[in-house]
Amino acid sequence: MTTPTLRRTVTAADVRRDTWLAAAILVAGVLSTSLQAAAGFLGDDAAPGWAGVLYAVAISAPLALRRRYPCTVFVIVSVTYFVGISAMVPELYVGNVAVFIGMYTVGAWVADRRRAAVVRIIVVFGMFVWLLVTMFQSAASDDTLSQEGPFSPFAAFAMLQFLVNIAFFGGAYYFGERAYATALAHQQVLDRTAELERERELTAAQAVALDRVRIARELHDVVAHHVSAMGVQASAARTVLERDPDAARTALAGIEDSARQALAELRQLLETLRTSDAETPGGSMIRLDGLADLVEHANANGLPTTFTVVGEGAEPSELVQVNLYRIAQEALTNARRHGGPGARADVRLRHLGDAVELEVSNDGRVPLTTRAGLGLVGMRERAAASGGVLEVRPRERGGFLVRATVPVDARAAVPA
Repeated sequence: MTTPTLRRTVTAADVRRDTWLAAAILVAGVLSTSLQAAAGFLGDDAAPGWAGVLYAVAISAPLALRRRYPCTVFVIVSVTYFVGISAMVPELYVGNVAVFIGMYTVGAWVADRRRAAVVRIIVVFGMFVWLLVTMFQSAASDDTLSQEGPFSPFAAFAMLQFLVNIAFFGGAYYFGERAYATALAHQQVLDRTAELERERELTAAQAVALDRVRIARELHDVVAHHVSAMGVQASAARTVLERDPDAARTALAGIEDSARQALAELRQLLETLRTSDAETPGGSMIRLDGLADLVEHANANGLPTTFTVVGEGAEPSELVQVNLYRIAQEALTNARRHGGPGARADVRLRHLGDAVELEVSNDGRVPLTTRAGLGLVGMRERAAASGGVLEVRPRERGGFLVRATVPVDARAAVPA
């Protein structure tokens, strides 16, 4: 797994702030050099004034680009500090601050953590080697502190130098690491927030898509069933209009009745969609005890159909009843549309204890195409939404079979 490394990109505002910082370090460096020279720091061995100004510029100017090129800036500032001290430039304090800032920036901004560690370790090692060499040179000189006694002034001074440098470099290293870790954690929080926002938008889009599918399924079941029946009745009325007006009136009355039923179901669907709990079909008038009326409607519209209930069991949930009713409705509509003349259908409802099975079969012809239309897709979705399975296939002895088996309890349902 790849660990994220870069907390954020350097902006123009960051560069402006660093430029102001470099300007402040420059002013402080020039002022510090002038004051220490006036105070007689380093005595006659001190470098001339122009060297102090040049040193202040060289140690401060790179800080303007410290976030863009942190390792390069740190090395330049460290080398400048080393050269300045070696050339006896009368300035210590501002140079230390510049080195601290350079080391901190490497820890806080370098994306390659191994590179950041190596650069800092090399510079710190070089500084301590230089400190040791300086200490040995001072020890060999006669102009140094007294070295007499078990813990001489020279030893105390040397120990103080080492402790100060350890605290100095250790603090710069630690604060740089902490700054990077904090910024990285902040960036991860921002990334996670953005991811959650994307997931929220995706969930909302999926919910809208599921609602559209559900609405399309309901509209298809209502419209296809009643319009198909109206088509059959209109064809019958047109056929017998002149020779049997009474039969034509009966057919037209059937069309009127189918239209009223379609409008009633559409009105119920629209009312359901306007409620806050549209996902649950609570209060629906569509129930399994309406299968008898559905079969009677099929008989009245040219599809001889039988209806059988096998066994007894607990009343299925509202969701199961609505979905099984719609599956039976679509199966009978398909049988009427595709079964051909003389087709007959049989509807069987079996109670199987903790499940209920609906079987709709016909002995008509098999559809010429096996491509799943919207009706078959809707039936599969309804079976899946009830936590069950749907079997759709041609029968061996002719005709077509639709069999749905779902659990009685809708709480066992699997979302479609």
